[in-house]
Amino acid sequence: MNTTDTRHDLSIYIHIPFCERKCLYCDFLSFSAQSGQIDEYVRALSKEIELYGAEFSGFTVRSIFFGGGTPSFPDEKLICGLLEKIFDCFVVDDRCEISIEVNPASAMKEKLIAYKKAGFNRLSIGAQSMSDTELKRLGRLHSSRQFLETFENARSAGFNNINVDLMSAIPEQDIDSYRETLMKVITLKPEHISAYSLIVEEGTPFCDMELDLPSEEVDRKMYHETKKLLSEHGYFRYEISNYARRDGGAAHSFECYHNKVYWQRGNYLGLGLGAASMVNNVRWSNIRDMKTYIEALSRESKTGISKIRTDVQKLSVSEQMEEFMFLGLRLVRGVSTEEFKRLFGRSIFDVYGNVISKYQKMGLLELYGENVFLRLTDLGLDVSNTVMAEFLLG
Repeated sequence: MNTTDTRHDLSIYIHIPFCERKCLYCDFLSFSAQSGQIDEYVRALSKEIELYGAEFSGFTVRSIFFGGGTPSFPDEKLICGLLEKIFDCFVVDDRCEISIEVNPASAMKEKLIAYKKAGFNRLSIGAQSMSDTELKRLGRLHSSRQFLETFENARSAGFNNINVDLMSAIPEQDIDSYRETLMKVITLKPEHISAYSLIVEEGTPFCDMELDLPSEEVDRKMYHETKKLLSEHGYFRYEISNYARRDGGAAHSFECYHNKVYWQRGNYLGLGLGAASMVNNVRWSNIRDMKTYIEALSRESKTGISKIRTDVQKLSVSEQMEEFMFLGLRLVRGVSTEEFKRLFGRSIFDVYGNVISKYQKMGLLELYGENVFLRLTDLGLDVSNTVMAEFLLG
């Protein structure tokens, strides 16, 4: 994304909430499907795509992301049919980044071939770990062998833009085990790696279990080992937890465009159960009740969208400034002071001068570049949540 007019650019997220079995750490809106429910859901989702296609006819879709849940769990014909529906109902850019998340337990070779043929050009594989013992502790259904088979099948299907999701601070995990996982994945040379530390969320099975988690010190060592090893093997960190390969000297060629839309406050439209949207500073979410969602979209009436929309909010200028800062500072490049002034008509230093000065003196923020960008230093990225909280204006 850049500083040109992007008011009519749009990114689409499609939520597939179904899983064969929910992982022990997962707090996403997902569940096992009941008989016939997937077909009903896909029909409702197709209707939502159709209705929003008419509403956003003046927009150009720059990225599409199928997430979940487990998008590779339903029949591939249903998933590919949804993508075809988007092509039919929206103006989709020829260079559109089109991603789908897959679980090695359900991403069979024929599915990957079908996805590629349908137009998906980016794959995100949930590996989490290369240790079968750790995978079992997480409640994952796949084995390390299945992940390797999925990766090989994805390459043979023609995918040349693959992300691998990894997790650290897994119960009973040590630094040697995590390093082994990193090196095994690096050897495969995926174009992108997302490396997250486990967070035990309320409402998950993990929250009610006694877990032998790595200490905070070990967790930090894993974090620094991630940066070190990936950098040594040609991966450029462009966001706190995301790394892209530097092929041919093009450091940004494999950065995930779709996720950058969120961090840079672009327009995104979330379709499906519980999906979140923000278009031109208006934010809303879809309802989370499956029965109501399906019933509201089962009729031909155009009022289906209004019945599934909830929490509609027009963001104030202060809220927009806050998001500009604490989302943009997740990126290693930071935020543009010129872009801030263009968007809000005020200098970033008039609004946040005291906070910026405070953290500059502490070595956590720095200004750089001819256009003057503000970014977290390496030390600042280590304590990013503390720094970014200071940019709330309330």
